[in-house]
Amino acid sequence: MNTFDLPRRFAAEALGTGLLVATVVGSGIMAETLTHDTALALLGNTLATGAMLVVLITILGPISGAHLNPAVSLVFCFNRSLPARDLLAYLIAQVVGGIAGTIAAHLMFALPALEVATKLRAGPAQWFSEVVATFGLVAVILAGLRFERRAVPWLVGLYITAAYWFTASTSFANPAVAVARSLTNTFSGIRPLDLPGFVVAELLGALIALALIGWLLRPAAIPQPLKAEP
Repeated sequence: MNTFDLPRRFAAEALGTGLLVATVVGSGIMAETLTHDTALALLGNTLATGAMLVVLITILGPISGAHLNPAVSLVFCFNRSLPARDLLAYLIAQVVGGIAGTIAAHLMFALPALEVATKLRAGPAQWFSEVVATFGLVAVILAGLRFERRAVPWLVGLYITAAYWFTASTSFANPAVAVARSLTNTFSGIRPLDLPGFVVAELLGALIALALIGWLLRPAAIPQPLKAEP
């Protein structure tokens, strides 16, 4: 990652987040087109998203770290893996790339470039689900980087695939993706009114994971044996 300058890392984050959102939104539109079965539509949405995450993290990880997520970038800034001076550029790239991904998905399906979402996603259960979803995502990334770095793309893809189904919110776990999904009135949309609750919950989950997993991965100091006096 350190071998690539900031403009290239910015472009990688924007491109990756854009392709991720295009996958989330586009596969949701395709699913609704092909079936009226909500469970089957969600399954199609899930598999496409999980698969795309594996691809994007594998090919873009060496360039920018493939955060593709403001919550992840914030965590990496706090643990000093991402320089603080680069954080704002990463956040802008992710949000702008995500919105571009929504536009791309809409244009591929002959929809207006942007729409205001009307899908209700609010309430304590939804917010708590986002805390759990983002906590788990950050935990998987931090532990994966520590113990099995090469497996991180698969770990993240598999985790999100599972989290789509075990969380009531279908695991957005990403503020930039949430913003982009507020601009599509399709299967994957979220009302702009519900957006602040999701973003706050996602950032909270990420910070809890940083604290807990950071402690968990920190080896205890081993007492040194006392040397015998000569």
